[in-house]
Amino acid sequence: MTIFIGILIFLATFAVMEGMAWFTHKYIMHGFLWSLHKDHHRKDHDSWFERNDAFFIFYAVLSMSLIMIADNTSFWYGWPLGLGILAYGIAYFFVHDIFIHQRFKMFRNANNWYARGVRRAHKMHHKHLGKEDGECFGMLWVPLKYFKR
Repeated sequence: MTIFIGILIFLATFAVMEGMAWFTHKYIMHGFLWSLHKDHHRKDHDSWFERNDAFFIFYAVLSMSLIMIADNTSFWYGWPLGLGILAYGIAYFFVHDIFIHQRFKMFRNANNWYARGVRRAHKMHHKHLGKEDGECFGMLWVPLKYFKR
Protein backbone atom coordinates (compact mmCIF):
# COMPACT_ATOMS: atom_id res chain seq x y z
CA MET A 1 0.00 0.00 0.00
CA THR A 2 2.86 2.39 0.77
CA ILE A 3 4.32 1.89 -2.72
CA PHE A 4 0.92 2.63 -4.29
CA ILE A 5 0.58 5.84 -2.23
CA GLY A 6 4.15 6.79 -3.15
CA ILE A 7 3.38 6.35 -6.86
CA LEU A 8 0.25 8.48 -6.49
CA ILE A 9 2.23 11.20 -4.70
CA PHE A 10 4.91 11.07 -7.42
CA LEU A 11 2.33 11.41 -10.21
CA ALA A 12 0.43 14.15 -8.39
CA THR A 13 3.68 16.05 -7.76
CA PHE A 14 4.60 15.81 -11.45
CA ALA A 15 1.14 17.15 -12.41
CA VAL A 16 1.25 19.96 -9.82
CA MET A 17 4.65 21.01 -11.17
CA GLU A 18 2.98 21.86 -14.48
CA GLY A 19 0.86 24.40 -12.62
CA MET A 20 3.89 25.62 -10.67
CA ALA A 21 5.83 26.09 -13.91
CA TRP A 22 2.96 28.14 -15.35
CA PHE A 23 2.64 30.23 -12.16
CA THR A 24 6.40 30.76 -11.86
CA HIS A 25 6.67 31.74 -15.51
CA LYS A 26 3.73 34.14 -15.54
CA TYR A 27 4.09 35.83 -12.16
CA ILE A 28 7.78 35.50 -11.28
CA MET A 29 9.73 35.26 -14.54
CA HIS A 30 7.47 37.79 -16.27
CA GLY A 31 7.08 39.62 -12.97
CA PHE A 32 9.57 40.73 -10.38
CA LEU A 33 12.42 38.53 -11.69
CA TRP A 34 12.09 39.63 -15.32
CA SER A 35 15.71 40.82 -15.07
CA LEU A 36 16.79 37.15 -14.97
CA HIS A 37 14.32 35.94 -17.61
CA LYS A 38 14.55 38.64 -20.29
CA ASP A 39 17.71 37.24 -21.85
CA HIS A 40 15.66 34.17 -22.73
CA HIS A 41 13.41 36.34 -24.92
CA ARG A 42 16.07 38.70 -26.25
CA LYS A 43 19.09 36.89 -27.59
CA ASP A 44 21.44 39.81 -26.98
CA HIS A 45 24.22 37.66 -25.56
CA ASP A 46 26.82 35.36 -27.06
CA SER A 47 26.88 32.80 -24.26
CA TRP A 48 25.30 29.37 -24.41
CA PHE A 49 24.18 30.00 -20.83
CA GLU A 50 21.50 32.51 -19.95
CA ARG A 51 20.68 34.24 -16.67
CA ASN A 52 17.34 32.50 -17.10
CA ASP A 53 19.08 29.18 -16.41
CA ALA A 54 19.30 30.16 -12.74
CA PHE A 55 15.59 29.38 -12.25
CA PHE A 56 16.18 25.63 -12.24
CA ILE A 57 18.29 26.00 -9.10
CA PHE A 58 15.26 26.70 -6.88
CA TYR A 59 13.43 23.52 -7.85
CA ALA A 60 16.65 21.46 -7.86
CA VAL A 61 17.39 22.55 -4.29
CA LEU A 62 13.79 21.84 -3.27
CA SER A 63 13.90 18.38 -4.85
CA MET A 64 17.29 17.49 -3.32
CA SER A 65 16.19 18.79 0.09
CA LEU A 66 13.05 16.65 0.12
CA ILE A 67 15.03 13.56 -0.88
CA MET A 68 17.72 14.20 1.76
CA ILE A 69 15.08 14.82 4.45
CA ALA A 70 13.36 11.57 3.48
CA ASP A 71 16.66 9.72 3.58
CA ASN A 72 17.56 11.02 7.05
CA THR A 73 14.17 11.04 8.80
CA SER A 74 10.93 9.09 8.85
CA PHE A 75 9.35 11.55 6.38
CA TRP A 76 9.19 9.01 3.55
CA TYR A 77 6.87 11.27 1.54
CA GLY A 78 9.96 13.28 0.65
CA TRP A 79 11.04 10.56 -1.77
CA PRO A 80 8.03 10.70 -4.12
CA LEU A 81 7.76 14.49 -3.72
CA GLY A 82 11.43 15.07 -4.51
CA LEU A 83 11.50 12.52 -7.32
CA GLY A 84 8.30 13.98 -8.83
CA ILE A 85 9.91 17.43 -8.93
CA LEU A 86 13.09 15.90 -10.39
CA ALA A 87 11.14 14.00 -13.07
CA TYR A 88 9.29 17.17 -14.08
CA GLY A 89 12.59 19.06 -14.26
CA ILE A 90 14.07 16.42 -16.54
CA ALA A 91 10.96 16.39 -18.75
CA TYR A 92 10.97 20.20 -18.87
CA PHE A 93 14.65 20.24 -19.85
CA PHE A 94 14.02 17.80 -22.70
CA VAL A 95 10.89 19.53 -24.01
CA HIS A 96 11.88 23.18 -23.52
CA ASP A 97 15.66 23.33 -23.81
CA ILE A 98 16.37 20.42 -26.13
CA PHE A 99 13.22 19.97 -28.25
CA ILE A 100 11.98 23.57 -28.55
CA HIS A 101 15.12 25.71 -28.22
CA GLN A 102 17.53 23.14 -29.69
CA ARG A 103 20.28 23.83 -27.14
CA PHE A 104 21.47 20.37 -28.11
CA LYS A 105 20.83 19.36 -31.70
CA MET A 106 18.40 16.54 -31.04
CA PHE A 107 14.79 15.85 -32.04
CA ARG A 108 15.07 18.29 -34.97
CA ASN A 109 13.03 16.09 -37.29
CA ALA A 110 10.07 15.57 -34.93
CA ASN A 111 7.17 16.80 -37.02
CA ASN A 112 3.98 15.23 -35.70
CA TRP A 113 0.92 17.33 -34.81
CA TYR A 114 1.83 17.55 -31.11
CA ALA A 115 5.43 18.63 -31.80
CA ARG A 116 4.26 21.31 -34.25
CA GLY A 117 1.66 22.57 -31.75
CA VAL A 118 4.13 22.86 -28.89
CA ARG A 119 6.66 24.64 -31.10
CA ARG A 120 3.99 26.99 -32.50
CA ALA A 121 2.72 27.91 -29.03
CA HIS A 122 6.22 28.57 -27.75
CA LYS A 123 7.03 30.68 -30.80
CA MET A 124 3.93 32.81 -30.12
CA HIS A 125 5.08 33.31 -26.54
CA HIS A 126 8.54 34.41 -27.68
CA LYS A 127 7.03 36.79 -30.22
CA HIS A 128 6.58 39.20 -27.29
CA LEU A 129 9.98 40.58 -26.35
CA GLY A 130 8.78 42.48 -23.32
CA LYS A 131 7.66 41.36 -19.92
CA GLU A 132 3.97 42.04 -20.63
CA ASP A 133 1.54 40.38 -23.04
CA GLY A 134 3.37 37.08 -23.41
CA GLU A 135 0.88 34.24 -23.18
CA CYS A 136 2.13 31.75 -20.61
CA PHE A 137 1.39 28.05 -20.61
CA GLY A 138 2.92 24.90 -19.25
CA MET A 139 5.19 22.39 -20.87
CA LEU A 140 2.58 19.68 -21.29
CA TRP A 141 -0.55 21.83 -21.33
CA VAL A 142 -0.75 23.97 -24.46
CA PRO A 143 -3.95 25.69 -25.68
CA LEU A 144 -5.73 23.66 -28.36
CA LYS A 145 -5.70 26.60 -30.80
CA TYR A 146 -2.02 25.83 -31.55
CA PHE A 147 -2.71 22.28 -32.73
CA LYS A 148 -3.52 22.13 -36.42
CA ARG A 149 -3.25 18.94 -38.37
